[in-house]
Amino acid sequence: MLRSGFGDPGRQSQAVFRLAMRAMSAPGSIVTVGTPLSPPEPLFAPTAALLLSLCDFETPVWCDRTLAETPDVAEFLRFHTGARLVLSPAEAAFAVVADSRGLRCLGDFAQGTRDYPDRSSTLLVQVESLEASGWRLEGPGIRQHARLFAAPLPAGFVDELGANRSRFPCGVDIFLATRCAIAALPRSVHVREAP
Repeated sequence: MLRSGFGDPGRQSQAVFRLAMRAMSAPGSIVTVGTPLSPPEPLFAPTAALLLSLCDFETPVWCDRTLAETPDVAEFLRFHTGARLVLSPAEAAFAVVADSRGLRCLGDFAQGTRDYPDRSSTLLVQVESLEASGWRLEGPGIRQHARLFAAPLPAGFVDELGANRSRFPCGVDIFLATRCAIAALPRSVHVREAP
């Protein structure tokens, strides 16, 4: 059975877009996303809300194996966004990861170019927890520093973020999503393990 999308698409997608921009402009902040969506498992409601707000029929979307092997997810995304599902992460404007432990190397996703850095992937990575502790974040949008920790993620994730930052202005931007909240790690942020 196809799950329903936004009841008021214009108003609700704008509200979610504002939450996404709040998270991206203040890296490390944890933003609650209240949404009436009940997407097919294993897609979380905040992840679905971001996709319905940010994607349309021109948007190439890549899903990891966990999501790709769930036909209801593909049907939900195609029906409510019109987005084109692609097989390669390097082709994706948005990449959705349900199995955060199995997150691919960030360099596997579209990186953009010096002339068109916006032609890169934005990752939506589902995690079980977000906490305002742990990693130390510095960079644009952060006064002095912020703290954030997400789990589970692969070993070496912070090193991957460092390599991603070194490619600036190219590189990927990341949203981390739980079942009720999001946080953002833009490519400009510097992340270190907690001292």
